[in-house]
Amino acid sequence: MNFGNFGFTEMLMLLVIVLVLFGARRVPEIGASIGKGIREFKRNISDVDRQIREPEPEVRSERIAPPQAASRAEDEARPEPKRLLS
Repeated sequence: MNFGNFGFTEMLMLLVIVLVLFGARRVPEIGASIGKGIREFKRNISDVDRQIREPEPEVRSERIAPPQAASRAEDEARPEPKRLLS
């Protein structure tokens, strides 16, 4: 198990330093938050990849329009908002 120039001894020393700095109780919390961040990043990357590869679904242009009389009556019933700045 070789991570670039990191050998087993360097990894062990790094783990000891992290334990001393953060304590045994914080290390699992830090690992969990890093794991959540990685999962969220992968999910976002896969969503973007899927959006690029799949065509967008066709938008239906035939939508049912609301009655015009009802929207005009609602507009007349609403008072004009007060201006905060003059």
